[in-house]
Amino acid sequence: MMQKNWLVFNINKNFFLKAGNKVFRCQIGEAGLQTVTRKIEGDKTTPIGKWLLKTLYYRSDRVLKPKLRKKILKINRISKECGWCDDFNSIFYNKYIKINYLRSLDISYENLWREDQAYDIIIVLSHNTKPTIKNKGSAIFIHCSFSDNRKTSGCIALKKKDMLYLIKNLQHITHLKIQI
Repeated sequence: MMQKNWLVFNINKNFFLKAGNKVFRCQIGEAGLQTVTRKIEGDKTTPIGKWLLKTLYYRSDRVLKPKLRKKILKINRISKECGWCDDFNSIFYNKYIKINYLRSLDISYENLWREDQAYDIIIVLSHNTKPTIKNKGSAIFIHCSFSDNRKTSGCIALKKKDMLYLIKNLQHITHLKIQI
């Protein structure tokens, strides 16, 4: 059981996420880490900082609804119409969207319903949310690792079993601290 309400992501040559006394191998953005002031949309970097874990999304056709010890995260089911707007010219930038609504508006987005298993479970981080600044990065998630454990486009990825363990053991309002 995790005693502390911090997940500390310590960067070293092997990339680990430390939560309480547990350590998990993880992947970060293929271009490495970046300070918030230099982060831009599409740069494939993971932003350094302290981020609140905001919302959990899951694929009910692939995993059971995650159970939390306490209601510290809002939990939503991913459907084929779920997306995340990455179009910094849009008023929906860095927000959850329903794809049906935006298809006619010609807005760029990432589909949350994927063929691979990377988005079977997603935890949205608070990066660039209050306020949302255009072109400073969107859709920074903790999600499941790719089958080949490759680096991400800026998110943090963990094995699905490790994600489920973390979720099951969250006990407080939790932050992720990404540091060098």
